[in-house]
Amino acid sequence: MTLTVLFMGVFVGFMVGLTGVGGASLLTPILILIGINPSIAVGTDLLYNSITKLFGTIQHWRQKTIDFKLVKMLAMGSIPGVIAAIIFLKLFNSFFHNQEIIIKHALGYVLILVAFATLFKVFFGHKIKENRWQLKSLEEKRGLTITIGAVLGFVVGLTSIGSGSLYAIVMLYFFRMIPAQLVGTDIAHAFFLATTAGILHASMGNVNYTLVLNLLIGSVPGVIIGSMLSTKAPTNILRTIIASLVLISGLKLIG
Repeated sequence: MTLTVLFMGVFVGFMVGLTGVGGASLLTPILILIGINPSIAVGTDLLYNSITKLFGTIQHWRQKTIDFKLVKMLAMGSIPGVIAAIIFLKLFNSFFHNQEIIIKHALGYVLILVAFATLFKVFFGHKIKENRWQLKSLEEKRGLTITIGAVLGFVVGLTSIGSGSLYAIVMLYFFRMIPAQLVGTDIAHAFFLATTAGILHASMGNVNYTLVLNLLIGSVPGVIIGSMLSTKAPTNILRTIIASLVLISGLKLIG
């Protein structure tokens, strides 16, 4: 199992470094499909994500490519959203004792959503023109931003999926920023969100720390190698392949 997890970490890290997508949407379903309990898979992935996003956040902070006002506004919704999701899981399980089924099905549907969101970004992301939302100031979009944060925060707390991919699509459509700033802001917000959700899941006993450590040992060299090769790789083709794998995983989980 340890070698399997190490190779899994290398693979996921490599794909993230190569394409910028994958992360939780690849890792969580793989963990479940190799026999890890769904709630443990979600909690472990969130803590793992938190640690990996920390390094990305530090790098983007140095590059000054983080919109901290937007991060703060999204977090005003997403942090309560993720807390609500954990409370929901705990209460639901105490009454109906089927937390694992809920997580598995929610995960399947969110993976399908993430797959389509990734495909949309690949084929239509560059075609998005300025719209009335992008032209409004952040303060004018305050209510909308907090609401988006809350809804997607709930989804992340429930499934560990979407802290990067779903928020990236939203930012692409509703906010006007250069690509590097979009990535940096997305990673910084994902760090705060994944950390909060990871700590809450850990408090419920939903984190396998040995698994986190083995994944990190594999993913660090994987990310470095993938990043080195990213300039030479057919990124959009690879993103399409990953989205297809994520879609198949989602269908398999709800099937």
